[in-house]
Amino acid sequence: MKVKVQSIHFDADSKLLEFIEEKVDKLTHFYEDIIDSEVFLRIDKGDEKGNKIAEIKINTPGKTLFAKEQCKTFEEATDSAVESLRKQITKHKEKTRGN
Repeated sequence: MKVKVQSIHFDADSKLLEFIEEKVDKLTHFYEDIIDSEVFLRIDKGDEKGNKIAEIKINTPGKTLFAKEQCKTFEEATDSAVESLRKQITKHKEKTRGN
């Protein structure tokens, strides 16, 4: 799966990018038909404590899944968003198999 990472208004280091790609890539274990994914990283200037935002969009045949999380670190936000997407993927698979 192709993972596209965009850091908005800052440059993400290579360790962070590798971490995100690895985490998002693991979603293919739950659903093989994922076409590609986009990850957007932003820093919220208004909230000092949990100001790192990770948004992940996953394209599958016929459906786009999306998760947005805000935490203290990008790693935490990515973990939470990937977990949310894993749940969405599970529900999506159940629905498609039920039809």
